[in-house]
Amino acid sequence: MFLDKDFLLNTETAKRLYHEAAEQCPIIDYHCHINPREIYEDRKYDSITQVWLGGDHYKWRLMRSAGVPEKFITGTETTDKEKFMKWAEVLGKAIGNPLYHWSHLELRRFFGYEGVLNRDTAEAVYDMANAKLHEAGYSVRGLINMSNVETICTTDDPVDSLEWHEKLAADKSFKTAVLPAWRPDKAMNLEKETYLDYVQQLADVSGVRIDSFEALKKALALRMDFFHAHNCRLSDHALNYVMYAPADAERVEAVFKARLNGTLPTPEEENIFKFAFMTFVAGEYVKRGWAMQLHYGCRRDNNRTMFARMGPDTGFDCVDNFAPSAQTAAFLGHLEAQGCLPRTILYSLNTNDNAAIDSILGCFQNEKAVGYIQHGSAWWFDDHFDGMVDQLKSLAARGYLAGFVGMLTDSRSFLSYPRHEYFRRILCRVIGEWVEEGMFPDDFDTLAGIVRDISYGNAKRYFGFAEK
Repeated sequence: MFLDKDFLLNTETAKRLYHEAAEQCPIIDYHCHINPREIYEDRKYDSITQVWLGGDHYKWRLMRSAGVPEKFITGTETTDKEKFMKWAEVLGKAIGNPLYHWSHLELRRFFGYEGVLNRDTAEAVYDMANAKLHEAGYSVRGLINMSNVETICTTDDPVDSLEWHEKLAADKSFKTAVLPAWRPDKAMNLEKETYLDYVQQLADVSGVRIDSFEALKKALALRMDFFHAHNCRLSDHALNYVMYAPADAERVEAVFKARLNGTLPTPEEENIFKFAFMTFVAGEYVKRGWAMQLHYGCRRDNNRTMFARMGPDTGFDCVDNFAPSAQTAAFLGHLEAQGCLPRTILYSLNTNDNAAIDSILGCFQNEKAVGYIQHGSAWWFDDHFDGMVDQLKSLAARGYLAGFVGMLTDSRSFLSYPRHEYFRRILCRVIGEWVEEGMFPDDFDTLAGIVRDISYGNAKRYFGFAEK
């Protein structure tokens, strides 16, 4: 039966593991894009459209694929209700898309709605959800509390003031820890037209006159100290691919100074600078005990017309199949040789990279942490049933699944936490099948420990998160 209590749990072992081991674990959402200010101010939403469709390019892409006019997706000339009606009509036919599962899980977990959403039910669901959103407990903090979220890591630029993190840390009435995560892409992407403006912003907040690569590194180190004092314990990088392009310090300095003088880099120069940048920050992460996340395999902003109209992160990115595993391995090997390899999580948007990632992991594991180098969860275009199953099975076959740090939302929505439930159900399904096919003993205590660790415990230990 659709979305009953045993949804996706196709064996008795899977059912027992989920209900007795996974279901009650708190959530550690160690990578997302939600706004800490909205948490501090405890925002309330006027409609389900605002919390569901505002900023969610997953849904926007699906609506565009169904031929919905843009005015009902991101336009300002239509009402929240009109947008919701279009979304409901599209969702009702979205067979096989994870949004169908996620959306209905969210309706059940937050609003108690046991039916389905489609064109015929849209108006009733819209009215019901809006009425709930105006009740006590349906503010942003209330939604987080409903989901049993212990820790949230936002995504924060080096120039951010972290004002809202400071205020949240001081607010003892809110049990969830909201921590910053360091995302220095703008400091690295010197090929961008806005780069010099950004460097000036960084100079202003750090108090460092940035006229050389050495000065840039000094400014970044000072900002890392500031982030560390605000309980930041991990970084995140969006890369086209993990590059290996060593050059001497003079060459790197020449590339950077040329950019300061207005000259855009060649592709070769871009890689030289970014490799030096990543080597530097990785060493700083080791000094501070931070983990490093590397997200790659994405080609961004492909629809230039829509990018010019709407900007980035609006649903026009795609999977890039160029991610040379030899360079990834060489980069990690370089850091290891320099003594500056931090705990690292590798995420590729291309599922064809699973085997390469899982074979690379084994080259750099050590006793400093279980799964010192991790294969990150299936994300973005891959956080669906098949994508999650493929990632879990690849990691298990080539590495140590029991040490995996598990799921994240990578989301801009406060209703996205059932994605952790979705992942946990799939995890229990995969393990249950192995057990009932005789591929692993039916040792419930061991199995339950593995499931609890992947759902919660491994992430807490790996990142060193403490109670608020």
